[in-house]
Amino acid sequence: MTTHAFHAVAFVENLSLKELASSFPEAKRTPRELWYTTPAGGTVFVYPFGAVVFHNTLPAERERQMSRLHAARPALSLGSEESFSVREEPGARVDVKDGVLIVDALSFEGASVVAMTMAQSAEMEYYERIVEQMSSRTDQLAERLEKAGRTPFATRPLHRFIGTAIGTRNEVLSILHLLDKPDAVWEDYTADRVYNELRAEFDLADRYTALELKLRSVQESLELVLDMSRDSRLVLLEASIVLLIVIEIVLSFVRH
Repeated sequence: MTTHAFHAVAFVENLSLKELASSFPEAKRTPRELWYTTPAGGTVFVYPFGAVVFHNTLPAERERQMSRLHAARPALSLGSEESFSVREEPGARVDVKDGVLIVDALSFEGASVVAMTMAQSAEMEYYERIVEQMSSRTDQLAERLEKAGRTPFATRPLHRFIGTAIGTRNEVLSILHLLDKPDAVWEDYTADRVYNELRAEFDLADRYTALELKLRSVQESLELVLDMSRDSRLVLLEASIVLLIVIEIVLSFVRH
């Protein structure tokens, strides 16, 4: 039996495969990924949505390859990391047992499917943390509204928060294509089985749906708070106008 180790790293920023190709001349590039083998063994997969997956790469070699990546693309911010194992058992059916993928034999196509699914999962984990933070901030606004009975008078912070929510939602929607089947599954039946098992193991579809629903809820809640804040400002403006009219009437009586 042979065990394969995969380690995924997701970044906050996206990666341009075209720009990285000059820094990794040994790599092969497709529209979906850039991949190459390292001198110490193992394979590195790089994805444009901001993720890198190491297959059978020792920690020291991972550090060297990460240094190359940082040299080619400075100021990368770490989003999340994830590890997974695949075990070859001759004659075994494709299955996931105790968090380990079991296969009869792992081809390059199968390894590329594992790498891409892990990259998707790691990227999803980063967005899940961002959305959770936004949801917590929204809960704080709702709690303040419940206790004080009024919304914040200043609307500019709310505008910025809504802009952030919309931007994050657009980013999450833009990674919908990540859930499409990798090209390798159309050419390799085993790779297709691997993809289906891992898709269920990492729960990608349900996690994406939950992310989209949470972001929609955050955006709708913020828009409601903003509308209430605007209504409060309008009431204050109307009261100020009425007060000015009353003052003008009083002054006119005083003059006479």
